[in-house]
Amino acid sequence: MAKTGSKRYKKAQGLVDKSKHYPLKSAVEVLNKFPKAKFNETVEVAFKLGVDPKQSDQMVRGTVPLPHGSGKTVKVLVFARPGNAADAATAAGAEYVGYEDLIKKCVEGWNDFDIAIATPEAMIEVRKLGKVLGPRGLMPNPKTGTVTDDTAKAVKEVKAGRVEFKIDKAGNVHIPIGKISFKPEQIEDNARAVIEAVAKAKPSSAKGTFITSCTISATMSPAVRVDVREFSAVA
Repeated sequence: MAKTGSKRYKKAQGLVDKSKHYPLKSAVEVLNKFPKAKFNETVEVAFKLGVDPKQSDQMVRGTVPLPHGSGKTVKVLVFARPGNAADAATAAGAEYVGYEDLIKKCVEGWNDFDIAIATPEAMIEVRKLGKVLGPRGLMPNPKTGTVTDDTAKAVKEVKAGRVEFKIDKAGNVHIPIGKISFKPEQIEDNARAVIEAVAKAKPSSAKGTFITSCTISATMSPAVRVDVREFSAVA
């Protein structure tokens, strides 16, 4: 969380017009003018959505490939019985591949991975980890492409920068889109892909304005409001 009392943060605040909603390109330009922290900050796009997340038919979740990757090294675990799917996952670069052994480790509290993928066959046992992996957002799910027999494809996609998003209980969505060291056009491309993906995920039962607020920020920076009217799918 940004230190709102720091000189650097206050200087950044002075560069933002809080009453303005910036076109995406302009918002990224403002973000890049902020004084930098001493580390490579993560850039995030955050949304407030006009849906009721308590209603099952208004849940918003999905995945989106970032054109320029996330800038993060992703550790991938694949639950698969010994065989073709397991071998393919290993060849594709998964850090951990296994079945009963990995399930046991997860039950014991191990979670040194960022994404979990499972074959449909493995899910028979993996689904029992719901209470362990669910709260951490690590449970494989067919809707996000992490339950599949094509483990090689899934591993390569998440390694290349595919990110998941899911609405929280307050109706917000937070999606990391890269690093502040990225070129401005790379940040813009990644942000555009994310905004379009969230806009297209609007539930058919949702009425009125879907994206009520959208901001872009870095780990230690103020948020810059983004004008989403340029994204036709938002209507």
